[in-house]
Amino acid sequence: MSEPQRLSPGDTAPDFSLPDADGKTVALGDYRGRSLVVYFYPAASTPGCTKQACDFRDSLAALDDAGFDVVGISPDGPEKLAKFRDAEGLTFPLLSDADKTVMAEWGAFGEKKNYGRVVRGVIRSTFVVGPEGKIDKALYNVKATGHVDRLRKELGV
Repeated sequence: MSEPQRLSPGDTAPDFSLPDADGKTVALGDYRGRSLVVYFYPAASTPGCTKQACDFRDSLAALDDAGFDVVGISPDGPEKLAKFRDAEGLTFPLLSDADKTVMAEWGAFGEKKNYGRVVRGVIRSTFVVGPEGKIDKALYNVKATGHVDRLRKELGV
């Protein structure tokens, strides 16, 4: 099993410019000067991804107060992202990486084990990007449940 290219603390975050749930382009550069939590998830409206998104939603005020913005990225199209956002009351941007190029650049797409089999897919991952665009934290193969609480503890939020 070949490992996808992985990012490490200190690396420059790969740039992105992706459509959000409303089709508006959102770029990494839009967040320059603030810290940004970027999380990659496999599919909107699935149980694990819903749990993770709702945990971020429920923690958003505390993260924002501490200077962290949040964006979620999946291969879903904008229409599916809009339905997910509206159904769950999500108030942070959900971005569409339909061709998975950004995911691959961040090491969040590639070969992984799924129920003991090697498959290609989205690797549930979370990154903290500092105000100058450098990776502060790179967390791969995170669990959907409990992950946001753990991240908040690590960030002191």
